[in-house]
Amino acid sequence: MSETDTRDGEQENEPTPEEGMTACRYSTYEIVSKVAYLIGVPEHIFLKEHEAPRQEVYERLDGIKAARIIRHLCVVRTAIERNFKAINDKMRMEYRSIFSLPEYIPAESLRQLSEDGADFIRKSSTKLCHHIIEINRLISGRISNCRPLFPLWVNWQYIQELFIMPNGLKEEGTKEAAALYYANRGAYPYQMYINWTPRDEGNILYNDRKFMTLLYQWHNDRFLEYSKVSDVSSHTKGSIYDFIEGSGKTVVVVDCENSDPYKLCATLRNLDYRYTQKISRIILFDDVHAASAWDILERFTRIPVEHMLVERIKQDKSLVDIKLTARACREHYTNQVDSFVIVSSDSDYWGLISSLPEARFLLMLERDKCGMDLKKTLVNEGIFYCYIDDFYSGNAEEIKVSALFREMHRYIDSTVRLNVNEMFREALRATRVEMGEAERKQFMDKHIKGMQMSINDRGDVVIEFKK
Repeated sequence: MSETDTRDGEQENEPTPEEGMTACRYSTYEIVSKVAYLIGVPEHIFLKEHEAPRQEVYERLDGIKAARIIRHLCVVRTAIERNFKAINDKMRMEYRSIFSLPEYIPAESLRQLSEDGADFIRKSSTKLCHHIIEINRLISGRISNCRPLFPLWVNWQYIQELFIMPNGLKEEGTKEAAALYYANRGAYPYQMYINWTPRDEGNILYNDRKFMTLLYQWHNDRFLEYSKVSDVSSHTKGSIYDFIEGSGKTVVVVDCENSDPYKLCATLRNLDYRYTQKISRIILFDDVHAASAWDILERFTRIPVEHMLVERIKQDKSLVDIKLTARACREHYTNQVDSFVIVSSDSDYWGLISSLPEARFLLMLERDKCGMDLKKTLVNEGIFYCYIDDFYSGNAEEIKVSALFREMHRYIDSTVRLNVNEMFREALRATRVEMGEAERKQFMDKHIKGMQMSINDRGDVVIEFKK
């Protein structure tokens, strides 16, 4: 039985954004937890089981200075906005400072900001709104330090704008923001100030899927990366765990031609390591035309990988399926492997499955690559399958970046070689300029070692010498 059979007949359709918002059991909470931490949502919210923000994210970010500073600046800013009149009266009538008003402004936030070197108190701040202006200045200057906390697939500008008060460095801007906040305080997430046009959206931090959909809508954009903000059901994961637990020896065989290394990596990393560590190994059957990222899969899965590069006899004919089938039979009869996870959407592997009636099989498919005939056959034969597209893929960024850098280094090594000593000697030869050793060294130190690299609009690398 497949995971999609549990969705009331919606076997082949990806849930729409609207459906996805209500399917909270499939959603993730990583992005909303980070946003909640940074805007200053109280810690006790993270401790409640029924609330979206996750405690482990709070603890992780609380150990990062850049994140702590933004959080406590936002806490103080919201506290001032929420209690502006009371604080202002105390300051004017009783000559109190905000340090002496713990009933309105959390003393812990003031202490933490001072400890982290982000004190916003200035002698020139004679009005309460001046404190807000200085907080806005600090947030504007430091919010970019939190950019590494969010993955590349998130539009950082959209996140950043949530923290920037419009016209917030002027009194009139702070007054407009305060008026908007007072009039719509209940619509703000956990009543914490953010820069948005408040509307009745329910809890915008309900889950990642809802938040990212709304965030992009606010910017007249569409968020379509739903695999990065949702995960498969516990039924699917449980079925995979049951398959591994019921196996004597499990091997994953991968048709690299017909599989995506990033989706598979995300799938394996998203499974409980208590079960994946019981997988004997992953055997990759790789064709010369497949993605180069397969070479580094083992580094990100913590499962032993055997990489079989299958050469072609005819350039238009791959032998991957034949090699995979033959090796699986050998693993079964010689190495006593009783269970196989086949990662491929190719229906040709039904021949392998039907040829080993005593072996157990689980298939990991991709939606767009697999036809209905194979899936119907698997269901009829009681063979479980799932879509690797449906697993949370937000954790695949690391392998993608590593694969890109690996290929870029390979490109640079094969196409670019610049030795500045040889360059300088050739320049001296061509120009017939005579220099002694001391003069050459000074020229090198002054002009060549300080050269800088820039990239023009066409993507060309331009090297400029210091003059």
